[in-house]
Amino acid sequence: MKNGLAVLLVLIFLIMWLPSAEGAARIPILLYHRFGPTVSDNMTVTTPVFESHLKYLKDNGYAVIPLRQLVDYILGKGPMPPHRSVVIVVDDGHKSVYTDMLPIIKRYRIPVTLFLYPSAISNASYAMTWEQIKELKKTGLFDLQSHTYWHPNFKKDKRRLSPAEYEKFVDMQLKKSREKLERELGTKIDMLAWPFGIYDEYLTAKAARAGYIAAFTIERHSASTSDAIMALPRYLMTNADKGKAFENIINGHISN
Repeated sequence: MKNGLAVLLVLIFLIMWLPSAEGAARIPILLYHRFGPTVSDNMTVTTPVFESHLKYLKDNGYAVIPLRQLVDYILGKGPMPPHRSVVIVVDDGHKSVYTDMLPIIKRYRIPVTLFLYPSAISNASYAMTWEQIKELKKTGLFDLQSHTYWHPNFKKDKRRLSPAEYEKFVDMQLKKSREKLERELGTKIDMLAWPFGIYDEYLTAKAARAGYIAAFTIERHSASTSDAIMALPRYLMTNADKGKAFENIINGHISN
């Protein structure tokens, strides 16, 4: 009887004091692409709207944390991020990141992770140059990561290629991007953003074997330890996500 009572007391203690799964952090990753004074396409967020996002976060006590900090937490290698944390990332490497986003980031001094597909860098007219990206790196505010080599549509490529050709193609996209970015930038590349948010079990396994520890899609909810590390969700931001719409994204998906 005494032993039974002791076990019951221990169980009550555990229920009352151990953290529950519901208490795990749920952190929104905000994904941007292009910036400018006006909306030129559906992926453009104007600089006034982007700055309004950062001002709201600052004025309301949110912490913009590095993506790496969130990944370490999900992998069990780091502590839970601070209450009211948010992550900011950018895909592609559009030149407006350098011309329009960078001055704002410098003013607010916040960390950003930039996912690049290196085939465009210093080649495509819409993309940054390697020199500009190196300037971003020198600020200490930007972490540079992979977005495959040339931003393929893996669904279409899988249909048009034989299984052997597709495997070779996937390996090239994952490995060549990582190698090129590490060679040009002298930085560790171990995170990946899936082009168009397309992924499956085959691709996630390939990415893991290629040396990536985390990968990201565009499923519109906050990231937590319940999400697959090779398919972490991100909010794809548009210029319509301002005012109340932005507040709803942030306030509706952060743990108390």
